Amino acid sequence: MPQVLEFSDVVVRRNAKDIVDHLDWTVSDDERWVILGPNGAGKTTVLQLADTLMHPTSGVVSILGERLGRTDVFELRPRIGFASSAMARRVPPEETVLNVVLTAAYSVLGRWREDYEDIDERRALRVLAEWKLDHLADRTFGTLSDGEQKRVQIARAVMTDPELLLLDEPTASLDLGAREELLTLLSGYAQAPTTPAMVMVTHHVEEIPIGFTHVLLLREGRAVAAGPVRQTLTAENLTETFGVQIQLTEHDGRYAARAAH
Repeated sequence: MPQVLEFSDVVVRRNAKDIVDHLDWTVSDDERWVILGPNGAGKTTVLQLADTLMHPTSGVVSILGERLGRTDVFELRPRIGFASSAMARRVPPEETVLNVVLTAAYSVLGRWREDYEDIDERRALRVLAEWKLDHLADRTFGTLSDGEQKRVQIARAVMTDPELLLLDEPTASLDLGAREELLTLLSGYAQAPTTPAMVMVTHHVEEIPIGFTHVLLLREGRAVAAGPVRQTLTAENLTETFGVQIQLTEHDGRYAARAAH
């Protein structure tokens, strides 16, 4: 399968510390990856590299066949969908939900003087319906719950039919009901045949949606393990990743972890 992401001996160094430490990693177009690791493991940095928001100190990052540092990132970014809490904070709170999603067509946050065609609005409304947000189209972004805002971010990220979708902790801060609703939607999306390659960062194995195929475990910028979920997500690998003896269970494709006694 064609590779959409390739990291070759990638290092990101800040203040004499390697945040990403000689990482080799590839993502094919039919794979759905989750990145797990403790705080400070380098998860978000890896996602920022994949979204062209950061360049490596050394090594090679190739995204959708283009080498970072030798391509126009402004032409590459529209091919990548990205959702994060940091981006949500930049959305004008008075913007309507429809416009938050619609403006993805121009890669802007906040509607100004852009001209949109009817097909753009129909596409935005269809995406809102797919993420169970169509009844909120006229609501302002700032009045939404955390769970609704998370879904709006993802709807915006998929609005342009990206070739790569990156999600930075999409279920963080959500209550149980909102988390499970979003995970159900992500599971359905991940298993659809037309879905692009996906990479999702999370801290918890409980937040891995059904349909995600691969896992990358990071500790202090290094890959502890990477590969298919069923072979790679083990108690032993999680113990090494988090530095705590872990007990792992699985039921109907969902995982749970706790400290072993």
